[in-house]
Amino acid sequence: MTIRNFTLPLLGWILAVACSTAPAPVAPRPQTLPRPAVDASAPADLPGLHNVVGYTPNLYSGSQPEGPGLETLADMGFKTIVSVDGAQPAVESAEALGMRYVHLPIGYDGIDETRKLELARAVRDLPGPIYVHCHHGKHRSAGAVAAITRSLGLLDEEQAKARMKISGTAPDYKGLWACASETALADKAALDATSNAFPSRFKATGLVQLMVDIDFALDNTKAVEKAAWSAPAEHPDLVPTAEVGRIAHYLRELEDDAEVRAKGAEFLTMLRASRDAAEKLEKALLDKAAPDVLAADMKKLVGSCKSCHVKFRD
Repeated sequence: MTIRNFTLPLLGWILAVACSTAPAPVAPRPQTLPRPAVDASAPADLPGLHNVVGYTPNLYSGSQPEGPGLETLADMGFKTIVSVDGAQPAVESAEALGMRYVHLPIGYDGIDETRKLELARAVRDLPGPIYVHCHHGKHRSAGAVAAITRSLGLLDEEQAKARMKISGTAPDYKGLWACASETALADKAALDATSNAFPSRFKATGLVQLMVDIDFALDNTKAVEKAAWSAPAEHPDLVPTAEVGRIAHYLRELEDDAEVRAKGAEFLTMLRASRDAAEKLEKALLDKAAPDVLAADMKKLVGSCKSCHVKFRD
């Protein structure tokens, strides 16, 4: 047998083995839990999920799944999860439960037309029901679902706004509210021409990713504060000083980021104010300061972050 004649059967055998050993797609689990009613007048809190609101029978908004959240989604019959948050989703865990993850992050200032079409096509083409989430499930996911329902002609402006109110979208996020008021019905040809790659993980910029990390650390610090500045029972692994130290570290790291410096002196000044507040709280925790001192320092940190968000993110 010549080398060529030997190689072709060998390649065929290798491909056959590879295909036979590749993991088969996991079938979706049968629905065992009811989904919240689409006309519910308040968001639902479920195991591992918060602020869950139905916009249509096929499309829901809510928080990032945590703990048993993915299992809860699977048990409610969801087939596709769309994250509009910057944090990297738990793709493999969702796939093991028979669900597909799509990652299409958006900001707090609204959604550009390209991303609107990408989101709308994902919801149009992928198996439902579909769960769209950001971090808390109040703002970006609600704006994204409003844009999707308007793009696909599923809800009118007032209906979309009414569901955003149920989700708890803050009035200050004018760009997100514009998703309901300024999104037109998408042209079918434009939707068909939009990419259907539907990435499971989207690589964020340094600024976006670090801001996501800061948000998580700040949420952990708030939980620590509620637990009288100790590790909360539901997160016994949290170290209070470490969480605040992470915030200070990320803010220091951002000072040298090219994207941050391009935003100008005012943004950098406000960033440094937040950094100083985080460092002050960290020192107070290390010094075992009195609870009222810690509360004041925490209030200053949260306030400095909010001031920067109002100016530059909202």
